[in-house]
Amino acid sequence: MQYVCDAPKGKTWFRIETEGEAMHESRLMDHTVEKYFRREREKAVQSWRPERPNAIERDIGLEAHVQREMPLFLTLRDREGNALTTAMLPPGGKDRGGFRIIIVAASNADPYPQQDAAIAALGAHFGLTLDRNRCFPYGR
Repeated sequence: MQYVCDAPKGKTWFRIETEGEAMHESRLMDHTVEKYFRREREKAVQSWRPERPNAIERDIGLEAHVQREMPLFLTLRDREGNALTTAMLPPGGKDRGGFRIIIVAASNADPYPQQDAAIAALGAHFGLTLDRNRCFPYGR
Protein backbone atom coordinates (compact mmCIF):
# COMPACT_ATOMS: atom_id res chain seq x y z
CA MET A 1 0.00 0.00 0.00
CA GLN A 2 1.10 3.52 -0.70
CA TYR A 3 0.55 6.45 1.65
CA VAL A 4 -1.86 9.04 0.20
CA CYS A 5 -2.75 11.56 2.91
CA ASP A 6 -3.53 12.07 6.57
CA ALA A 7 -7.04 12.53 7.90
CA PRO A 8 -8.30 13.89 11.24
CA LYS A 9 -8.04 11.91 14.48
CA GLY A 10 -4.89 10.01 13.50
CA LYS A 11 -6.41 8.30 10.48
CA THR A 12 -4.58 7.80 7.19
CA TRP A 13 -5.58 7.07 3.61
CA PHE A 14 -3.55 4.52 1.64
CA ARG A 15 -3.73 3.43 -1.99
CA ILE A 16 -4.43 -0.25 -2.61
CA GLU A 17 -1.89 -1.21 -5.27
CA THR A 18 -2.07 -4.98 -5.70
CA GLU A 19 -4.67 -7.67 -6.12
CA GLY A 20 -3.49 -9.24 -2.85
CA GLU A 21 -4.11 -5.97 -0.99
CA ALA A 22 -7.56 -5.74 -2.59
CA MET A 23 -8.32 -9.32 -1.53
CA HIS A 24 -7.23 -8.52 2.02
CA GLU A 25 -9.38 -5.37 2.07
CA SER A 26 -12.40 -7.37 0.87
CA ARG A 27 -11.95 -9.88 3.69
CA LEU A 28 -11.41 -7.21 6.34
CA MET A 29 -14.34 -5.10 5.20
CA ASP A 30 -16.72 -7.84 4.04
CA HIS A 31 -17.34 -6.26 0.64
CA THR A 32 -16.32 -6.77 -3.00
CA VAL A 33 -13.55 -4.23 -3.68
CA GLU A 34 -11.46 -7.17 -4.90
CA LYS A 35 -13.91 -7.80 -7.76
CA TYR A 36 -13.84 -4.14 -8.83
CA PHE A 37 -10.04 -3.98 -8.54
CA ARG A 38 -9.60 -7.03 -10.78
CA ARG A 39 -12.10 -5.77 -13.35
CA GLU A 40 -10.56 -2.29 -13.55
CA ARG A 41 -7.01 -3.62 -13.69
CA GLU A 42 -7.92 -5.94 -16.55
CA LYS A 43 -9.53 -3.05 -18.46
CA ALA A 44 -6.37 -0.97 -17.99
CA VAL A 45 -4.14 -3.85 -19.14
CA GLN A 46 -6.33 -4.39 -22.21
CA SER A 47 -6.03 -0.70 -23.13
CA TRP A 48 -2.19 -0.92 -23.21
CA ARG A 49 -0.74 -0.24 -26.65
CA PRO A 50 3.05 -0.77 -26.62
CA GLU A 51 5.16 1.28 -29.00
CA ARG A 52 6.84 -1.85 -30.34
CA PRO A 53 4.38 -4.73 -29.93
CA ASN A 54 6.70 -7.39 -31.33
CA ALA A 55 9.80 -6.38 -29.38
CA ILE A 56 11.00 -8.21 -26.29
CA GLU A 57 10.67 -4.94 -24.33
CA ARG A 58 7.00 -4.52 -25.28
CA ASP A 59 5.71 -4.60 -21.69
CA ILE A 60 8.10 -1.96 -20.39
CA GLY A 61 5.78 0.78 -19.26
CA LEU A 62 2.77 -1.50 -18.81
CA GLU A 63 2.63 -1.11 -15.03
CA ALA A 64 2.95 2.69 -15.25
CA HIS A 65 0.14 2.68 -17.81
CA VAL A 66 -2.07 0.56 -15.52
CA GLN A 67 -1.41 2.90 -12.56
CA ARG A 68 -2.42 5.91 -14.68
CA GLU A 69 -5.50 4.36 -16.26
CA MET A 70 -7.19 2.40 -13.51
CA PRO A 71 -9.27 4.04 -10.79
CA LEU A 72 -7.67 4.71 -7.43
CA PHE A 73 -8.61 2.17 -4.79
CA LEU A 74 -8.06 3.52 -1.30
CA THR A 75 -8.41 2.38 2.28
CA LEU A 76 -8.79 4.49 5.40
CA ARG A 77 -6.96 3.12 8.42
CA ASP A 78 -6.85 4.17 12.05
CA ARG A 79 -3.69 4.38 14.19
CA GLU A 80 -3.81 0.63 14.87
CA GLY A 81 -4.15 -0.22 11.18
CA ASN A 82 -7.82 -1.17 11.32
CA ALA A 83 -9.67 -0.76 8.02
CA LEU A 84 -12.48 1.79 8.33
CA THR A 85 -13.56 2.82 4.82
CA THR A 86 -12.80 1.83 1.24
CA ALA A 87 -13.01 4.24 -1.71
CA MET A 88 -12.79 4.03 -5.48
CA LEU A 89 -11.96 7.36 -7.12
CA PRO A 90 -11.38 8.23 -10.78
CA PRO A 91 -7.96 7.52 -12.31
CA GLY A 92 -5.33 9.90 -10.98
CA GLY A 93 -7.91 11.31 -8.59
CA LYS A 94 -9.03 13.67 -11.36
CA ASP A 95 -12.71 14.36 -11.84
CA ARG A 96 -13.97 12.58 -14.94
CA GLY A 97 -17.53 13.18 -15.99
CA GLY A 98 -19.69 10.16 -15.41
CA PHE A 99 -17.24 8.30 -13.18
CA ARG A 100 -19.11 6.56 -10.36
CA ILE A 101 -17.23 7.25 -7.13
CA ILE A 102 -17.78 4.54 -4.53
CA ILE A 103 -17.13 5.00 -0.81
CA VAL A 104 -18.22 2.29 1.62
CA ALA A 105 -17.65 1.07 5.16
CA ALA A 106 -17.65 -2.57 6.27
CA SER A 107 -20.39 -4.69 4.69
CA ASN A 108 -21.16 -1.82 2.28
CA ALA A 109 -22.48 0.32 5.12
CA ASP A 110 -22.57 4.11 4.93
CA PRO A 111 -19.21 5.47 6.21
CA TYR A 112 -20.27 9.12 6.31
CA PRO A 113 -21.69 9.28 9.85
CA GLN A 114 -18.35 8.15 11.38
CA GLN A 115 -15.84 9.12 8.67
CA ASP A 116 -17.18 12.35 7.16
CA ALA A 117 -14.10 14.40 8.15
CA ALA A 118 -11.71 11.75 6.82
CA ILE A 119 -13.63 11.54 3.54
CA ALA A 120 -13.53 15.34 3.26
CA ALA A 121 -9.75 15.24 3.81
CA LEU A 122 -9.42 12.73 0.96
CA GLY A 123 -11.54 14.93 -1.28
CA ALA A 124 -9.45 17.99 -0.42
CA HIS A 125 -6.25 16.07 -1.19
CA PHE A 126 -7.44 15.30 -4.72
CA GLY A 127 -9.54 18.43 -5.25
CA LEU A 128 -12.74 16.38 -5.45
CA THR A 129 -16.09 16.94 -3.83
CA LEU A 130 -16.90 13.68 -2.07
CA ASP A 131 -20.20 14.62 -0.51
CA ARG A 132 -22.54 11.81 0.37
CA ASN A 133 -25.07 12.66 -2.37
CA ARG A 134 -22.49 12.22 -5.14
CA CYS A 135 -20.99 8.93 -4.01
CA PHE A 136 -22.50 5.55 -4.80
CA PRO A 137 -24.50 3.91 -3.32
CA TYR A 138 -25.86 6.80 -1.25
CA GLY A 139 -26.60 9.22 -4.09
CA ARG A 140 -29.34 7.01 -5.57
